[in-house]
Amino acid sequence: MPDAPPPVIRVTSLRKSFGPNAVVQDLSFNLAAGETLVLLGPSGCGKTTLLKMLNRLIEPDGGTVEINGRDVRQQPAETLRRGMGYVIQQVGLLPHYTVAENIAVVPKLLGHSPATIAARTTALLTRLHLPPARYAAQYPHQLSGGQQQRVGLARALAADPPIILLDEPFGALDPLTRASIRREFRELEELRRKTVVLVTHDVTEAFELADRIMLLNAGQIQQLGTPRELLFRPANDFVQSFFAAERLALQLRTLTLGDVFPGSEVNNFTPPAQKPNSTAQNPQPIASSTASAVHIFSEPVNNSDGGVNNQAGGQPISIASKQGLDSKPAVGRKIGADFTASTTVQDALEVLTRPGAPASLFSVSQLMAAFGEALQREEDAWKR
Repeated sequence: MPDAPPPVIRVTSLRKSFGPNAVVQDLSFNLAAGETLVLLGPSGCGKTTLLKMLNRLIEPDGGTVEINGRDVRQQPAETLRRGMGYVIQQVGLLPHYTVAENIAVVPKLLGHSPATIAARTTALLTRLHLPPARYAAQYPHQLSGGQQQRVGLARALAADPPIILLDEPFGALDPLTRASIRREFRELEELRRKTVVLVTHDVTEAFELADRIMLLNAGQIQQLGTPRELLFRPANDFVQSFFAAERLALQLRTLTLGDVFPGSEVNNFTPPAQKPNSTAQNPQPIASSTASAVHIFSEPVNNSDGGVNNQAGGQPISIASKQGLDSKPAVGRKIGADFTASTTVQDALEVLTRPGAPASLFSVSQLMAAFGEALQREEDAWKR
């Protein structure tokens, strides 16, 4: 096997105290290229201090930070920071600069040509749903909070840095705007090539955006892992209690249709609304599988006489390729008219309960029954 590429960020035995208070205590971790790491934890746990030590806004008392194998103290701090995007909660736009001028600050410092800067600014504003013809010449005070945050993100991306640091970037926004910006952030193609470190106190935000979460308390790592690992395999009582209040909501956002309808289970699944062993109903499975495919079925349509019209219902509506019965359907494969194996249960519920939702998809009751069974499988696996 080829060796794994070296980490983009390597932190070793990092320490920081303010007076007698140890804020960061002997932290070590690696971050791969293209990975999004969310720093999560209660107020005062060291999240922002750790983030600011990555770009030397705060100098550590001990330990090292390496970017692409080079100690960050081996280069001037301003040079280091120009190679990283940085977004803060207060946005920090220059009030006397237009939107376009704010976005151009770092590219100008790096000596990019005016034509390159203009093209980059136009492209970023367009991707972030701020039409350049309308917004490029406006000043920050003319923008809403959500628009200012989009401009702040565009400025961080303007020089196309490989690393983006974000400190509570959505914290000052109202809940609706925050959810909208998060969705745009998650889907922004520009960020899929970046290594991202994001600080938040919002658990839902962490689970939506992270590849891995570092849960901190009193300056120490309590657990570092995927959202799924922290939720279903907590390392200690603190981790378990930290997510307890939002556990169900997080489970809905973490488990996918590939989890709740696994290939080894779907053949025997009987929808809750139908009676097993009833020859009159002749229930169709939600899905059936072979070694090479998963077929997702629509629900049978009841005739007026109480029978089932299998010509109108119970027909396959899509096929998702599989490598075998015990493997999860590949990400991106279609399951039903609107879903893939990587669609979360939460997203599927939102589609199913939407006015005018397609009638051919599995029902809410079927989905929730399968969700309950998936939770039990996770619980059983954790006990083992």
